[in-house]
Amino acid sequence: HVQLVESGGDEVQPGGSLRLSCVASALTYKSDCMGWFRQAPGKERGAVAVIWRGGGSTYYHDSVQGRFTLSQDDSKNTLYLQMNSLKPEDTAMYYCAAGRCPDTNDYWGQGTQVTVS
Repeated sequence: HVQLVESGGDEVQPGGSLRLSCVASALTYKSDCMGWFRQAPGKERGAVAVIWRGGGSTYYHDSVQGRFTLSQDDSKNTLYLQMNSLKPEDTAMYYCAAGRCPDTNDYWGQGTQVTVS
């Protein structure tokens, strides 16, 4: 069965950087998109960044454009989210997700906490 395991969340000061990792197993061609979503307390979960696994096209939410970067290492079945110039409003639980484009919500990881303060 599909498994997504995230790591890399931590507490950092504003302006700092973090790299999140998501190791995927048992994904099929049907899960043609992978990405990162986040949910802050009292807010809905929303997409942060998504990548089309086949061609590499990416989507970034306006709030992270220019600060966050997606990359994938197919040899390690791993998706990364490099987060630079972190702001307090980036504080949230970050979830790795995979599924059919564009929704990318068929499979979820357990989440990793990012706190910027």
